[in-house]
Amino acid sequence: MFDNLSDRLGNVFDRLRGRGALSEQDVRDAMREVRVALLEADVALPVARRFIDNVTEKAVGQDVLRSITPGQQVVKIVNDQLVEMLGGAEVGGLQLDAKPPVVIMMVGLQGSGKTTTTAKLGKLIKEKYGKKVLMASLDVQRPAAQEQLKVLGEQVEVATLPIMPGQQTVDIARRAMEAARLQAVDVLLLDTAGRLHVDEALMAEMKAVAGVSAPKEVLLVVDSLTGQDAVNVAQNFSGEVPLTGVVLTRMDGDARGGAALSMRHVTGKPIKFAGTGEKLDAIEAFDPKRVAGRILGMGDVVSLVEKAAATIKEEDAEALAKRMAKGQFDLNDLRTQLRQMQSMGGLGMLAGMMPGMKKAKAALAASGMDDKVLVHMDAIIGSMTPKERARPELLNAKRKKRVAAGSGTEVQEVNKVLKMHQEMSRAMKQIKKMGGLKGLGALFGGGLSAAMPGLGGPGAGMPGVGGPKGPTVDPDTLPPELRDLLNKK
Repeated sequence: MFDNLSDRLGNVFDRLRGRGALSEQDVRDAMREVRVALLEADVALPVARRFIDNVTEKAVGQDVLRSITPGQQVVKIVNDQLVEMLGGAEVGGLQLDAKPPVVIMMVGLQGSGKTTTTAKLGKLIKEKYGKKVLMASLDVQRPAAQEQLKVLGEQVEVATLPIMPGQQTVDIARRAMEAARLQAVDVLLLDTAGRLHVDEALMAEMKAVAGVSAPKEVLLVVDSLTGQDAVNVAQNFSGEVPLTGVVLTRMDGDARGGAALSMRHVTGKPIKFAGTGEKLDAIEAFDPKRVAGRILGMGDVVSLVEKAAATIKEEDAEALAKRMAKGQFDLNDLRTQLRQMQSMGGLGMLAGMMPGMKKAKAALAASGMDDKVLVHMDAIIGSMTPKERARPELLNAKRKKRVAAGSGTEVQEVNKVLKMHQEMSRAMKQIKKMGGLKGLGALFGGGLSAAMPGLGGPGAGMPGVGGPKGPTVDPDTLPPELRDLLNKK
């Protein structure tokens, strides 16, 4: 997401930060490059022009140019303006506080991902908000559209309205409303029909459905891969239907990101969710601050922590923490870590969320490493006996050949897994020598302990490193999200 734009902006700001002082012309030259980068990322021209004007006006002021770190100040101004462009303080979310059933109407063109997004939202509302959800397909135009939602409903374990062949759209909406009331449903999701393009018949149908169901939310689902076309579609819909928000799909595959940057300005409505993959849990609330941080290479630590919290089982984390405290780490532990990385989105996703990891991510891509590496490693460990996983030192040449043959890999790959395990095991023993997890917490002056209870409080001690409390992290060197996390004391 935003890879091309992020790279271009990163190069511009690296040059600005590399200078001790900046002139007004330096800033204007940099902004010219930023403008080209935005346009190449498919940002709408009026949006790009307004963005550059706002940044330039603030960046050429004397407070910036005469500051100690003018390059860093310009980056902060760009970050603030990006947040504003993406929706300001608004964070994606749904208005569910109303008399049930709360109706959420999904609208958009054919092929934008409405049906899959409906199922994703159904799963999210059920699991995150604990609501009883019913989904209904009103699409009588596309063959098997209603069957598709039924199948997806079974996969996410969310009820769908029974299909009655021959029934028309508005009648289905009425039946869905009645079923929702009878079944004491909290949230009713209506998956409406799409068209290949916006036309009068489509808009008339949308208005009729809205008249019958009185939706609390009308979400426009737009495929971000269509770039500027996505913005045009949003403009057409916002002029005809009372939209409350936008859902951008396929954000994981959009290296340019112009649709996201233009959408808020064009529709006047917030981007509420972003689809980040094909899996039915690959959807996240759209947070302008976090997205701006990713674009500028500052990472997204908060999302990373949230993703870890949602993915990693508490009992597994506690078991590993106990083993780490004893300096223990076998191949079973390594396998658990690899699987957690896969479930959190893989190497690329994790690297993209870590501050300062843009170069590491590029190196990953250049080396040809991808998430298949995690699958191969898992297969290698799975081909070992329980005894070998617990005691890797048993793996002699003969056993390695057997493991390689069983996993469909080469002996060299088996050796790489064993080397990774050795390095991680060495790190676990080092942590034990340095005072365990409490010592690690002391490295952050107690801030990490406050953010992650159970790691030990301040003053736990870290022998040999900066006295009894250990060195503290300079908050000014950290991205805003991590700074906030560490300052929660």
